[in-house]
Amino acid sequence: MEYLDQLLIICPLIFISGFIDSIAGGGGLVSLPTYNIAGLSPHFALGTNKFSSCIGTFFSTMRFVKNKSYNLTSAIPSIIFAFIGSAIGSKIAVCLDAKILQYVLVGGIPVIAVVIFKKKDLSNIKPRKQSKAKVIILSSVIGFVIGGYDGFFGPGTGTFLILAYTSILGFDLLTSMGNAKLVNLTSNIASFIVFAIEGKILLAIGIPAALCAIAGHYIGSGLAIKNGQKVIRPMLIFVLSLLLIKLVWDLFF
Repeated sequence: MEYLDQLLIICPLIFISGFIDSIAGGGGLVSLPTYNIAGLSPHFALGTNKFSSCIGTFFSTMRFVKNKSYNLTSAIPSIIFAFIGSAIGSKIAVCLDAKILQYVLVGGIPVIAVVIFKKKDLSNIKPRKQSKAKVIILSSVIGFVIGGYDGFFGPGTGTFLILAYTSILGFDLLTSMGNAKLVNLTSNIASFIVFAIEGKILLAIGIPAALCAIAGHYIGSGLAIKNGQKVIRPMLIFVLSLLLIKLVWDLFF
């Protein structure tokens, strides 16, 4: 496939991926297949995807940070334990068949989607009065478990982080998204460094893709901060539906 033809496929889809990811996570469900469709080999697709998504995620994360839409007490232990969990999850992935987790998710995702659909006002979650120690412990568990999932399997990690922060810690949607972005950005940077060292990034494609990712993340995060629930709730349902379709497709086709 010619270089310009590749960019014509990649650029608009990476913009859409960044837009989705900045609002509800799960952008990798769109971006990674995009690089495969454009003809990149699996390793270069992964590496170039990490390059563009890492840069795009940085810009949307900074918008949430500037808006003070995060909880640092929660984010720091989540980041630390997400690293640990991801390392363990990656080790387990070598030994176990990922289809085990796929079957679990195929059954669980519709339940999560129904809960979100029935809960009309996700933005009106009342903050729970919890001690600092409890927030740190729960955040560590969230980071470890979802980080483990990310290392073992991966798709939809940002979405699951948002849902965990809202349902377990009782954070509002914007704070949950800010925390999820900080955790995701950290893991993306670590992964990007590995792929860069291995020389698995095509900069000729990655740089224009990164510019499109920046645009998608910037516009999407702005909409999320400004409109909150009106944008985030339907996008969460959309991402979960997309993830379910991918899981069913991978399992049976």
